[in-house]
Amino acid sequence: MKNLFLSAAIVLGGLTSFASTSPISNTIVKIAVIQEEYTEIKVEEVPAAVIDALKKAYPDAILSKAFKNEKSEYKLSVTVGDKVGSLYANADGTWIKK
Repeated sequence: MKNLFLSAAIVLGGLTSFASTSPISNTIVKIAVIQEEYTEIKVEEVPAAVIDALKKAYPDAILSKAFKNEKSEYKLSVTVGDKVGSLYANADGTWIKK
């Protein structure tokens, strides 16, 4: 009888789980956001090469706004059908993926 109680106590003791604390680690993540500054320009100030590239790639596109940064990269706000979006090009009309 004594062995039965001792065996039951060992089995029940083995089935219980012990709460353990995991070590706390502080993870610091630094995120650098680089925002390129574009200043709005008149649509007439956009180089002809960019306008020609726009007409060639998107014949039905309507240029509503234009922006330029210090690298002479252009951000074009265009409307094609019922969709509005932005396109990026450099001064010679080459498209830039951003």
